[in-house]
Amino acid sequence: MFTGIVQERGRISSFEAGRLVVESGVRAAIGDSVAVNGVCLTVVEAPDGRLAFDLVQETLDRAKPFRDEVNLEAALRAGEPLGGHYVQGHVDGVGHVRSVETEGADVVVRVDAPPELLRYLVEKGSVTVEGVSLTVAGVDERGFSVALIPHTLAETTLDALAAGDPVNLEVDVLAKYVERLVAPRLRSSA
Repeated sequence: MFTGIVQERGRISSFEAGRLVVESGVRAAIGDSVAVNGVCLTVVEAPDGRLAFDLVQETLDRAKPFRDEVNLEAALRAGEPLGGHYVQGHVDGVGHVRSVETEGADVVVRVDAPPELLRYLVEKGSVTVEGVSLTVAGVDERGFSVALIPHTLAETTLDALAAGDPVNLEVDVLAKYVERLVAPRLRSSA
């Protein structure tokens, strides 16, 4: 379980034969979970200043390719504050940045989302983009928008987003549970 509050930016050291190595100051031991751009991965090696992860085909199929820099968050430990929202680190799909617009000190990012994910997004609800917990500012027929404050831009890789860029998306798990619980009732009343 994660919160979507990024702890640091890591730099990709290598990615060969399914083994991803990230330069990082995040403290993690072998077997720990770390979200890398919103993807929950298990640490398989932790030499000084580096974390290594093995990626399976499911992960490679569902998430977008990793770039030079990544957002990192160690798993939430019991008793730690929940500063973002419940994030599982299970990427639901890949969206594409429609536009990035500066509005004063803020940046508004519009993301086109797959229809199967868009149904879970509501204004003022939660969404995870590249592992970052964000509040949905608006929803339209193609996607959603988020407003990024200067702190978020400084602490995450979202400052480098441009139109057309793919982004990992995780919708709010609570919305998926509500749908699952309500769907049988709706079918039986029809």
